[in-house]
Amino acid sequence: MKLFKDNQISQDTWTEIGDDPLPAVGDLLVSYSRLSAEHATLTQLPVRLGVIFDNAERAEVLKDHLQSLSLIVLAFPSFGDGRAYSLARQLRDLGYTGELRARGDVLPDQLQFMMQVGFDTFEVSDRFTEQDWRRAAEQISLSYQPITGNKQDIWQARHAYAEALREQPHAG
Repeated sequence: MKLFKDNQISQDTWTEIGDDPLPAVGDLLVSYSRLSAEHATLTQLPVRLGVIFDNAERAEVLKDHLQSLSLIVLAFPSFGDGRAYSLARQLRDLGYTGELRARGDVLPDQLQFMMQVGFDTFEVSDRFTEQDWRRAAEQISLSYQPITGNKQDIWQARHAYAEALREQPHAG
């Protein structure tokens, strides 16, 4: 799967293992049910661990697992299904600092909103070009509610602008 991450298209290095036997190396992506059932075993492996988290679950159920996770994948089954937006924001509010990936019906039109709630990686299809994704990522430079630190808070920008005016002799 191709990913849009750090303003460029790259290849996915994670291996989604489903119910397969656990490999001893690599970046492993498991379902939430497998993570819950085998957490002790999974966290002992010398691998990076990720989880595919269902939209119907509550973010709080991952709270005890957040420290051991390097990736959380949230699904957008359709562009109109916004549950993953809420989950992303809640996971960031719970203190999750790892990679947060959007999967499914991800469109450039929604990229800025996904970034504002905490997504930093997006599974993308060939439907749009890399330039389309880059343009979408750069469209909005200020946000009322930045969460990931990659956008400047609009309130900070307003105050900085006001301070700059006060420092000029003609600003009164």
